[in-house]
Amino acid sequence: MKKNIGIVGMGLMGQAFILNLKKSQFNVQGFDTDPARMDDLREQGGHPMDTPADAAKNVDCVLMSLPNSEIAREVALGKNGIADGVESENFIICDTTTSRPEDSESLSKDLSKKGIKFLDSAVSGTSTMARSGDLIVIAGGNEDDFIACQPYFSGFSRASYYMGPVGSGARTKLVINLILSGNRLALAEGLVLGDKAGLEQNNLLEVLKDGACSSKTMFDKGPKMINADYSKQGQIKTSLKDNRLMIELGQKLGSPMLVTSLMSQCLQAAYEKGYAEKDTVSFYEILRGMAGLEERIGIDNEPFKKK
Repeated sequence: MKKNIGIVGMGLMGQAFILNLKKSQFNVQGFDTDPARMDDLREQGGHPMDTPADAAKNVDCVLMSLPNSEIAREVALGKNGIADGVESENFIICDTTTSRPEDSESLSKDLSKKGIKFLDSAVSGTSTMARSGDLIVIAGGNEDDFIACQPYFSGFSRASYYMGPVGSGARTKLVINLILSGNRLALAEGLVLGDKAGLEQNNLLEVLKDGACSSKTMFDKGPKMINADYSKQGQIKTSLKDNRLMIELGQKLGSPMLVTSLMSQCLQAAYEKGYAEKDTVSFYEILRGMAGLEERIGIDNEPFKKK
């Protein structure tokens, strides 16, 4: 028997969720402010709904996949928000948004007053990884609610981890992204140095992938950097937002954020150059420019030119 699930926010990650939930035999009903995404849902055999409240009807769980925690709060509690459509006594909102942990805690508290359960259910992986089901879920909230959501999580991810009370998922996601950012910055810096040293880039990348420094980042993002392929798996504007959340958490806890601060500056420069909606690793062009190499995308966002 098919399970029903709702989703609000059907961007790159949300579309990947839908693809895998459909493969896992879920009936998916969803809402997005972008009509094109609603059309995409219909084409995948899902059911577009008129409001977030409608997406919450006749289901026990709704996934939120939104740009930031402010939008997540409005979608959950605003006019025609998810809370207005809840009919189930055991209803759970699983928020996959990369949020400020304190915002997740506040939203959970306000939803609980309405009898609605909440998990901050951050995911780790690019949208390309998400499409192949190669994601993990890191969740914070009540452990019984986490267990109850296992069938939903397994519908679009390869593993899920319970991290503790609400906010723990968001904090874990920030730590993951911090380390991931450091990997990307180190790779970009190394490839630029190799280029300046006259090393053939593809050959260099193969050696790096097989060396002691090997990381997933090299396989996923190395070719994109070398080929100036900045088609979106993530976006500069989103990564900049996430990096600022990491720095804020570090400042609050008195924890050093050395690499994260450097990465934030690279992302800020890329954003100001006009790369906001290009893939996260388009900041590579900033480092190329600093090194006196050709930047292969300009402020006018003209098509990329390979060197």
